[in-house]
Amino acid sequence: MLSAVRAVSRAASAAAQQQRRAFRCSVLGAAGGIGQPLSLLMKLNPRVTSLTCYDVAPFVPGVGVDLAHINTGSTCVGYGKDDLKKALDGCDIVVIPAGVPRKPGMTRDDLFNINAGIVKTLVEGCADACPNACILIISNPVNSTVPIASEVLKKKGVYNPKKLFGVTTLDVVRARTFVGNARNWDPAQVTVPVVGGHAGTTIVPLLSQAQPQTTFTDEERDALTHRIMFGGDEVVKAKDGAGSATLSMAYAGAEFADKVMAGLSGEAGITECTFVESSITEAKFFSSPVTLGKEGVETVHDVGAINDHEKKLIADMMPDLLAQAEKGFKFAKES
Repeated sequence: MLSAVRAVSRAASAAAQQQRRAFRCSVLGAAGGIGQPLSLLMKLNPRVTSLTCYDVAPFVPGVGVDLAHINTGSTCVGYGKDDLKKALDGCDIVVIPAGVPRKPGMTRDDLFNINAGIVKTLVEGCADACPNACILIISNPVNSTVPIASEVLKKKGVYNPKKLFGVTTLDVVRARTFVGNARNWDPAQVTVPVVGGHAGTTIVPLLSQAQPQTTFTDEERDALTHRIMFGGDEVVKAKDGAGSATLSMAYAGAEFADKVMAGLSGEAGITECTFVESSITEAKFFSSPVTLGKEGVETVHDVGAINDHEKKLIADMMPDLLAQAEKGFKFAKES
């Protein structure tokens, strides 16, 4: 009798595991500094059963072959410039890190002029090949590229605000790391919501909500806030012209993709900060804690109880956030 119970339990566990691993995913921009390590992390994720890697770089089929040799439970195929539709067919999750990286002296506005068109083309491909997929935008400037994606999907008649995300997880990863290091805590055990956008001063860490609870002097608070806001600049400077934040961004992107898949699988209590269509502020898109569910976005939460300093940071950056989004809307409507 006991052996029969154990057999049923094992079968139920295997079925549950299979449910969690039933995702077909694609990384668009898979040959780049973010794309390759992101693809590796996606290949290692047990929720993924099929992974495709797409890029215009001619060697990306080789990236797929390389990853396909890893002994995990997913297949992997790399697709080149003319095979976007093949890469996207039937995908549940599409992660887009495509575009040029930021170099010393470049602003996110400089990036816009190149990356806007790339994101537009790729999202058009998603609309045609996998209109029900969750689309996770990493390509900068996120404050503009997510609005571009929304307009492209609207033109195609397939826009679902519950399935379009700007990946701001790296801001949260940095906040957790910097606060943990400042207090000599394990960063993995620290939580810090980061709201607003994903560029400079539009990134607003809510240090008053950090867990475990702690207090900061004004000097500590200002230094931490600035470092979280401009962590990307720190990496660009440290790499001395050789690139931007690629490895940490790949990690953050893979972490967020995993949380989206967890929500789609029906796991409860999955809440992450992400840049989504929102009505909690005057901004059409805003990053705040979002509960993820079986259809993507389940609940967009407001910023909660914040102090006067944080209220001022949000108020002061709002004109920039609105302008950056409007730049994306305008590009999409005119192109």
